[in-house]
Amino acid sequence: MKVDKNIEQGERVSLPTKYGHFEIIPFQENENKLEHIALVKGEFSSEDVVLTRIHSACATGDLFGSLRCDCGEQLIKAMELIEQEGKGLLVYLQQEGRGIGLMNKIKAYKLQEEGYDTVDANLHLGFRADERNYNIASQILDALHIRKVRLMTNNPDKILGMELAGIEVKKRIPLEIRQNKFNVDYLTTKQERMNHFLHHLKTAE
Repeated sequence: MKVDKNIEQGERVSLPTKYGHFEIIPFQENENKLEHIALVKGEFSSEDVVLTRIHSACATGDLFGSLRCDCGEQLIKAMELIEQEGKGLLVYLQQEGRGIGLMNKIKAYKLQEEGYDTVDANLHLGFRADERNYNIASQILDALHIRKVRLMTNNPDKILGMELAGIEVKKRIPLEIRQNKFNVDYLTTKQERMNHFLHHLKTAE
């Protein structure tokens, strides 16, 4: 997989948060002007194996605390784990709705209310089950001199995507969130149809 260098790195400034004290660096893709974020704690060398979360934007979960998914809670947990370790990276990618955008994500939500699962809803709208790619994430890691990671994820495709983009995933760190009555079907679909590592999930009766 060929990865072109097509991002611009912004200024690095302090960002104290409820979940830890980080530094924030914006990145912008030159072609489409999409803006992504790196939350950084500590300094890295190319030999470090950095605790890392690659997180795709979820306006409903990250901003509004939606219970339909586990995204917002995963974001907070990843920040807390990085703070506990004292060193690490969170990359926040503008890939809403597994890469289909907010408008289409809400259309998919409507289909889910009509009985589709998350995979079939995306397929019905003419998309793949997951439209995300991780080339930009790898470029951001490269700009920060990170080539080896301990990746916080439950998603095997994310591990593969990062490795195809040139990042060595030395270890997977689980990031499982307690289910609720609104997201149990969503998590079950992740487990059964997308092969996510969700060992503590209790399927709905």
